[in-house]
Amino acid sequence: MIQDTSFLKILGKWILYGGIIGGIVGSTTAFLIKANDYLGEVREQNGWLIYLLPLGGIVIGYIYMNYGKVVLHNTLNDTAQLNNLVIDAVNGEKQVPQRMGPIVYLGTFITVFFGGSTGREGAAVQMGGSAAAMVNKLFKVDFLDTKILMMSGVSAGFGAAFGTPVTGAVFGMEMTALGKLKFEALVPCFVASFTGHYITTAAWGVKHEEFLIHALPELSFITFVKILLVSVMFSLLSVAYCQLRHGIETFTERIFNQNHMKRAFVGGIIIVCLFLMAGSQDYNGRGLNMLEQAFKEEVPPFAFLAKLIFTAVTLGTGFVGGEAIPLFFMGATLGNTLHSIVHLPLSFLAALGLVAAFCGGANTPITAFLLALEMFDGKGLEYFFVACLVSYICSGHHGLWPSQKIYEPKSRLYSVINGETIKNVEKKKKS
Repeated sequence: MIQDTSFLKILGKWILYGGIIGGIVGSTTAFLIKANDYLGEVREQNGWLIYLLPLGGIVIGYIYMNYGKVVLHNTLNDTAQLNNLVIDAVNGEKQVPQRMGPIVYLGTFITVFFGGSTGREGAAVQMGGSAAAMVNKLFKVDFLDTKILMMSGVSAGFGAAFGTPVTGAVFGMEMTALGKLKFEALVPCFVASFTGHYITTAAWGVKHEEFLIHALPELSFITFVKILLVSVMFSLLSVAYCQLRHGIETFTERIFNQNHMKRAFVGGIIIVCLFLMAGSQDYNGRGLNMLEQAFKEEVPPFAFLAKLIFTAVTLGTGFVGGEAIPLFFMGATLGNTLHSIVHLPLSFLAALGLVAAFCGGANTPITAFLLALEMFDGKGLEYFFVACLVSYICSGHHGLWPSQKIYEPKSRLYSVINGETIKNVEKKKKS
């Protein structure tokens, strides 16, 4: 009886914490989405704003250099590390300052308004980390439970940002550690993700983008062979993006001695030059118009490559935002390009590319599969399962977040120490 009472108390505690985090993140994510939509529309109608992106970079750099670093419990926590700081907090190595969310939102708004190529879920996830930090301070949660709170914040941010509450619940657990799930966090992650989603949609009336699969290929051996081949390409696309993005970040930090203002100023100039070369704003901002177009009609054959370069330069030089939507864009447009080569339905290949490219970059196969189920109403689940599996394996130990720890290598062929980070694995390859 005593054990039953204790269990109910613990369960009630996690439901309460998850509900509070979800409520905060749901409201702030609704604001994020509506503000980003408005700022993006203003920039599209006033193309000259893109030329001010270098100045916007200086502002972002100034904010992070002067307000982004916070010492908590004798540990320096740099909010410029973005999602990596949240992952470090889940692993108990650092802490997320409460100011991180507002700083990230401001940086994201500046990036979107002046034409940087970025997404939105990064800001929502990091606001989730800030909300978890607030709950932690309010209820004085112990060290082990603090990690679960952080996972709940991540879940709330993802579920609210994309309207995928089931996916969000798992993402908070799967994102932080490759090959390891902490199921103790499932209840608060589930509550936080669902609460965040329904607050965003029901309370604030946010409408998420819808991408429809208009036709599925015939179930056959040849179809699966084709899916295997294109999934490898989607995986390599995610690896190419991650490597270029991190390479630019490392290079610019070194030559500018970690001066975020100079880095972002030069990055802004490069983006302006890329914009002039492209001759359109299709690759600035989130690129939702072309992403939606990729499901309906043919897009420029090298659109995926243009978005890859725009986004890698934007985020690699210190601008702020998410990487899921750019990966959605890259995968969907590559699928669009491949459809005439492999003779599979256009909308289906765009959907397959969207999911597989995200899977390869995030190293979250379960999340990616659930994303496909929620986003595309369960259509073609056999194909998406294969695509996620192939993309996850073929992407190797690369990823969007260098702080992501590897607890189970993707294959015994990889010589990886248990608990080693992707960043350290990359260093060993180069040494």
